[in-house]
Amino acid sequence: MNYLVTGATGFVGGAVVRQLVAAGHHVRAIVRTPAKAADLARLGVELFPGDVTDKASMRHPMIGVDGVFHIAGWYKIGVPDRRAAVGINIDGTRNVLELMEELGVRKGVYTSTLAVNSDTHGRVVDESYWFTGQHVSVYDETKAAAHRIAQSFIARGMPLVIVQPGAVYGPGDTSGLRTTFLQFLRRKLPVVPTQTAYSWGHIEDTARGHTLAMERGQPGRNYYICGPSHTFEYAIDLASEITGIPAPRIRVGPRVMRAAARLTELLQPILPLPPAYTPEGLRVVGGVTYLGDNTRARTELGCEFRSLREGLTETLRHELKQLEP
Repeated sequence: MNYLVTGATGFVGGAVVRQLVAAGHHVRAIVRTPAKAADLARLGVELFPGDVTDKASMRHPMIGVDGVFHIAGWYKIGVPDRRAAVGINIDGTRNVLELMEELGVRKGVYTSTLAVNSDTHGRVVDESYWFTGQHVSVYDETKAAAHRIAQSFIARGMPLVIVQPGAVYGPGDTSGLRTTFLQFLRRKLPVVPTQTAYSWGHIEDTARGHTLAMERGQPGRNYYICGPSHTFEYAIDLASEITGIPAPRIRVGPRVMRAAARLTELLQPILPLPPAYTPEGLRVVGGVTYLGDNTRARTELGCEFRSLREGLTETLRHELKQLEP
């Protein structure tokens, strides 16, 4: 099969591309700078210069493909300028789906996220859940808007499947989650927030969820391709058990984190703050839970999700090797 992938140079997109190539598929990738995608070229991926914010740039590479994986997205926390989030997550998604509709692409997989639900307040929700409150972050808000756009194209008859990963981790991660684990490994993680919880998805399981959605997913359906649900506190204690590195003793509850967020709202206009210590950065770890039930993905797609112990053991061993002098 011949597939087009957006976001192929990213953490999730790169893993999806590698799995597609390993399965014998031909892959086209839209990349902003082909010269910086040498690793994809070495896999035999056909590179096309372009960007999801530039609809015209995607037309030629999309012609004649059997399916499109729209994985490209903006993910940052604590960044006050929301223009990039809107341009990539919302407008970019609309651009991709409009082109798919115009060109009659036979099937697509759109990468949404559990974060469209924002804080589930401890509930492990399924695909029937829809959040209607105030979103915790710009990322949550803009991805929720993009999710609604995807649903509007489905309502018009587009053969589109939506996948919703949880907290994706594993070797090769470049997100703030990796930064936190590196702080832990360097014994520089100051505190651990309590009650904050995620549905943890290893990168290879998450990528496989994408390819299975293309192969077996029912158009119009959304699937939570997330792994087991655990608190972040549990993950750090597990990391300590795996590595022998002591976990931070200071544990901070949601009330303290939310109070700190309110304080930084006063400081932010006059004092530059690192993203993790902005009001938004503190809110997203202040007891917030992003939790989903993966039953539909397991039963309908055949997805399998490894335990956090197994996935984190591999990930931390990888990171420790990277830290070796």
